[in-house]
Amino acid sequence: MANRDILIVEDEAVLGRVLSDALRDAGYNVTLAVDGVAGIEAFKAEHPDLVIADIMMPRMDGMTMVEEIRRLDSGVEVLFLSARSGAEDVVEGFRRGGNDYLRKPFSLEELMARIEALLARHADSVEGDTISIGNYRFDANRWTLTLDGTTRRLTARESAVLAVLARKVGDVVDSSTLLRDIWGDDSYYNLRSLNVFVSRLRGYLSGDKRIEIQSVRGEGYRLVVN
Repeated sequence: MANRDILIVEDEAVLGRVLSDALRDAGYNVTLAVDGVAGIEAFKAEHPDLVIADIMMPRMDGMTMVEEIRRLDSGVEVLFLSARSGAEDVVEGFRRGGNDYLRKPFSLEELMARIEALLARHADSVEGDTISIGNYRFDANRWTLTLDGTTRRLTARESAVLAVLARKVGDVVDSSTLLRDIWGDDSYYNLRSLNVFVSRLRGYLSGDKRIEIQSVRGEGYRLVVN
């Protein structure tokens, strides 16, 4: 996983140094910023593959920073770190642009596993290069969704969820199956984040009114093209 670029935005000086050193030892290129404003400037300069962001920071909080980063690059992976561990905090993190949420305190081993998962391309689950979804062309290898010559780059998990639904158009895909295959477990917190990701995909596919991702109560989701 060498030569992947990671931006850490963390105002706790000791934790920032520990994380930076650990990730550099693991072969990553690391940039460290100490608040949200500095984080945005570092993002513009470095264009990292992954942003690791604390939430409670001076000058600009992590969620506001990530919303701004998302306007610059909708495809970058974002991992929130926070001592705020309530269900509403986790859901808000995903709604504001996060791909994953790790509660403090955490182990470096778990952090490394989360990083590897976020940077993975999910290529093993992809059978072909592109899939037609109504008027859209979805490239699950490159995480892109194209309509009328305009291309949007998806995140790894957005792409993984859409790939499963697109390969089973018209069929109900069980939520537990999606969670186990993509998140690694079907916990309540992950179910809430899955709902957020599906909501994002509905927005991305809204350019073709024939396309609908239906919620099937007590079961999961179904992608239909009318």
